[in-house]
Amino acid sequence: MDPIHRGPEDFGRDNDGYGEESGRRTQPRAPLTSDFGQQPMQRARVVQVVSGDFLLTVNPVDGSEVELCPPGEQPPVPVRRTAAERTDRERAAAPPVPPGPPAPQLPLLERQEERERLVRLLARGRSVRLTGPAGSGRTALLSAVAADCADLAPDGVVRLSGLKRTVTDLLYGLFEAVYDAPLLRPDRAVLLEMLRSIGAVVVLDDLEFGGAALDELLDATPECAFLFATTPDVPAPTADAHLEEVFLAGLGRSASVALLEEVAERPLTDDEANWAGDLWFESEGLPLRFVQAGALLRRRDMLRTDPTAYDEQGYVEGRPVDDVFAKGADAEGQDAPLPSLGEGAAPAALLASRLSGPARDTLHFAVALGGEVPHQAHLPALVGDTHADAALGELAGCGLLSPAGSRYRLAPGVVAQLEAAGYGEDADDRARTAAQHYAWWAGHSSVTAARAVAEADAIVAAMTRLVPGDGAGQASAAVLLARSAAPALAAGLHWSGWEKTLRLGQEAARIAGEVAEEAYFHHELGVLALCNGNPDRARAELETSISMRGALADKSGAVAGRRALALVADRSGTLPGGRTPVGEEVPAARYDESASPPGGIPAAGPMVLPWMSEDDTALISRAPASGTDGFGGRKAVLGGARRNLVAAGAGVLLAAVLGTVVTLGMMPSSDAQDGGSVSTEQSAGEDDSENGLPADEPADDSTPGGASSSGSPSTPGPSGSQVSPSGSGAPSSESSGPSDSPSSGRPASGRPSSPGTPTKSPTDTSTKTPTKTATPTPTETETTGSPTPAETPTDTTSPGASDSASGPSTTASASGSSPEPVVA
Repeated sequence: MDPIHRGPEDFGRDNDGYGEESGRRTQPRAPLTSDFGQQPMQRARVVQVVSGDFLLTVNPVDGSEVELCPPGEQPPVPVRRTAAERTDRERAAAPPVPPGPPAPQLPLLERQEERERLVRLLARGRSVRLTGPAGSGRTALLSAVAADCADLAPDGVVRLSGLKRTVTDLLYGLFEAVYDAPLLRPDRAVLLEMLRSIGAVVVLDDLEFGGAALDELLDATPECAFLFATTPDVPAPTADAHLEEVFLAGLGRSASVALLEEVAERPLTDDEANWAGDLWFESEGLPLRFVQAGALLRRRDMLRTDPTAYDEQGYVEGRPVDDVFAKGADAEGQDAPLPSLGEGAAPAALLASRLSGPARDTLHFAVALGGEVPHQAHLPALVGDTHADAALGELAGCGLLSPAGSRYRLAPGVVAQLEAAGYGEDADDRARTAAQHYAWWAGHSSVTAARAVAEADAIVAAMTRLVPGDGAGQASAAVLLARSAAPALAAGLHWSGWEKTLRLGQEAARIAGEVAEEAYFHHELGVLALCNGNPDRARAELETSISMRGALADKSGAVAGRRALALVADRSGTLPGGRTPVGEEVPAARYDESASPPGGIPAAGPMVLPWMSEDDTALISRAPASGTDGFGGRKAVLGGARRNLVAAGAGVLLAAVLGTVVTLGMMPSSDAQDGGSVSTEQSAGEDDSENGLPADEPADDSTPGGASSSGSPSTPGPSGSQVSPSGSGAPSSESSGPSDSPSSGRPASGRPSSPGTPTKSPTDTSTKTPTKTATPTPTETETTGSPTPAETPTDTTSPGASDSASGPSTTASASGSSPEPVVA
């Protein structure tokens, strides 16, 4: 066999008998990883979801990637579900039936009037708000009304749960219930457009908001009739909502006793009837209390009977009930007393004490998860008992569970009662165990996104318990759970749970010090914000992620973050504008070029700063003549591409001139220099920019000894001064000794004074000291556009008495020549 070009049998395929022996296909070699006790490698689930105009690729390894959806990847137009499809979906979304014997169907007592009224209002297209206390039987009444309204609307009846759900969650939930659009999450505009055409009766249980949020929900669905079920503590709707209010009270005494008998499956004795009357007065006729009281009576009957009278499912094996009770009482010598009134009003602890061990462990986990009961498929792994899934049936039969959407929760008030009984002492340990289990389960390749979405509330509850905790390993367990569950929730289009998971995971990673995981959560939050239409938050999250990944040298993650950040800038309609992604180099300012404005660059006047005097203004004045510019008489045909360079050169020139003036005023005494004299070299002017040198940098052939830019040595001049050649050929003179005149100010007009008439300063001549005269370099004047040699005046200053900010003073030279103004 060719070792380079492998045959198809090496990949588990045959090719017309190639590689077969004796009519059998070559079997692949068994994996070796099982021999070492290691699990086989699992392929990462990469799911592509279309969100508005974006194609979101959920990558659980490096982070999700988002891009504009290509034309060929556009999803098909959503289609409405048929009646059969809606029925199948509703059946699949219902809570699972608890294992064990079927629970008896309880009648709906004293609710016929409210039931008929609700159906009439919904048939007329009116929306109704059903308000009742927790445990008043709102869920049972909603189920009966939904069955009566099955044929009222063209899109049927849609049942939703508002528990821990926002307006956006409910709008997308209604869209998914009516339209068949897999892996599609339309943007806000398309969503509202499609919701306006839905005509359905929406039964919404456990609503948790009101006011303006409720108005938003109603305005988005004008063709739907809503039946809201809520508690009195939820904010009321506004006056513009136009909702019908229906209040649900407790049952009467006779109805409560009848319900108690239905649950207990036998008639009540006189003592039990009196006890039921006291319980009715205490609980105000709430049906939930009588369901739980009936469970107490059933457990009491089991204690009073012969333990051998019941089979494994709790049924009496064909014996009369009275005979079983009498034999049980005679055998034990005493009868089980009735529960007290307090135990009947809060029976959760007493009921839990009479449950099996797996059922009590399930209650421990439910309390640790804030009332969320794990799915029955998870109970064997959490509890450690292969038959722990039967515990769900025990809890449902005792009235300790309440349906909430597609899952079960502890009934209202049960969590507080169990915590008072000590069921919350090990809540942190139970939550950590649940987090580790869910992290393994959610990351498994066989778990679909829909199954992960069904357990989203339990997953979020486990992380909520662990994130603020201080126990060892709690934060790390929360990070692991968030890392495994977040991609599954994103692929399942449960984005509110995705966001909660990411935020809890980011906080847990910060507490645990896991920088790489924290950068991942910031990246995912940025992608989520981009898909939700929030570019500012997306930019902040992505920049944070890029900086963290840059510090960790995570190149692949940083590249994914930069791609998403570029898309944010493109979608927001603004260029970075000074904001540069972390890790990218910023080019120098002198290389940035921009387009020229129409009409060229306008001429700018002299730059005047607040601390300048009129003389300083004259020094830096630039007034080019017609047909010339400010760069040595060149034509002002500058394109806009050099506008930034001109502005930068003007600022640098101003700094150079003022710096030279200040430096000359602070020169040391003459005895510290060679020969007792100072000769300055030619300063960098504007003409230097022609050679590609900025104005604040000396030429390459300049020497620190004060030589000119041409490199010619200085020659002695008249009166003991040294003359250095300049670009214009004019000599530069310098006095060899102390000046006779004190420092003088410049002429206000900037013109030279008459020869032989030095301008003297009004300072006191009795205190003057010998000073050194520094001669600046002559420059070319630009007032007429042609170079003109100018003789530099001497600077005669006394230490401590000169103002360096006002520039060098102009005096008469030692040889009697008239001073010239300094023009930079």
